[in-house]
Amino acid sequence: MKRSTDRTQTTHVGSIPRPDSLVDYMIAEDKGEAFDTAAFETALTQAVNEVVGHQKTLGIDTVSDGEFSKRGFAVYAHERLSGLEETGRSRPSPWANSRESDAFPEFYAPEHAAKDRAPTQSTMQMSCTGPISYKGQTELQRDIDNLRAACDAHGADAFMPAISPCDVVGNQVNEFYATEDEFLYAVADALNVEYRAIVDAGFDLQIDDPRLINYYVKSPQLSVQDCRTWAEHQVEAINHALTGIPEDRVRYHTCYGINMGPRVHDMEMKDYLDIVLKINAGAYSFEAANPRHEHEWKLWETVKLPDGKSIIPGVVTNSSVLVEHAELVAQRIERFASVVGRENVIAGADCGFGTQASATPEVHPTIVWAKFQAISDGAKIASGRLWS
Repeated sequence: MKRSTDRTQTTHVGSIPRPDSLVDYMIAEDKGEAFDTAAFETALTQAVNEVVGHQKTLGIDTVSDGEFSKRGFAVYAHERLSGLEETGRSRPSPWANSRESDAFPEFYAPEHAAKDRAPTQSTMQMSCTGPISYKGQTELQRDIDNLRAACDAHGADAFMPAISPCDVVGNQVNEFYATEDEFLYAVADALNVEYRAIVDAGFDLQIDDPRLINYYVKSPQLSVQDCRTWAEHQVEAINHALTGIPEDRVRYHTCYGINMGPRVHDMEMKDYLDIVLKINAGAYSFEAANPRHEHEWKLWETVKLPDGKSIIPGVVTNSSVLVEHAELVAQRIERFASVVGRENVIAGADCGFGTQASATPEVHPTIVWAKFQAISDGAKIASGRLWS
């Protein structure tokens, strides 16, 4: 994993709004309709090549494939793990019965109503009805091959996101394993196959794990301490899933998901940071650019970042369509550099910008690219001052 040895490195979280050339195919697949799979594969390879090249042009050092092959993380897990079946029912709104929807019912009402529509594959509730194992080798190899070809063509370094065991288990109904713990560790064992393959292919592995800190807002019956105890156990399972993988090849990302809402009940960083730092990763990615969490940079004045590790704070946010000024991005980078050291900061984003292929992105693609440019421009300004 690249570190900021002579300037501030730049990256992002992973998902980018997909081009129309892919979306139509993915919507058809989501609805169970026939489509030209060969044409889709050709379009996917071309789209990955183009998005890698565009990230490099904008000055992003460590790029991704935009998660272009994945219709969404829940569906991607279903495609790659055996033992999961559709229930025929829609998953409830992710904010149903949460602290947020209880406090702002009128704001969240349209989302609850949308979940009452006929389910597609992306919105279908899934159940675990048999033993979990990894079956996604073909799809994974396709993604690796596409990203490798694009990186070779554009001289890029890349990371590839993969879902956490915690997040998979949170999206399923367990009808097979005797305990949730058995289910969790079965998923962890299966995902180790994907994790190893990504690293063996020469990419940095990013573990995406929004559920770790969203569990609090979605569990109003639980205290902060209850959620901390639960999170400690999830981290043990993540580390189990990372068995055999060097820490310096792993990035860990947690966030509050795609929610352009009030978010007054987000779990605070002070209540989870020490737990996250127990994960066997070389870098930690988190939200730091939106108004609910920008102030939390000061926690690093008292929290010790383990030697040789990096942080990837968000310096632009997915929670606003405003494009951050490059000088503000530079100031955010410099704040973190002042408390953890300039070499330990990589400029990133709060979250991804295109997690669901079937959903209209909350931030328009043209604005996403402007935000990526702001990351790059701000990093150049900060580097000029930090390494002058």
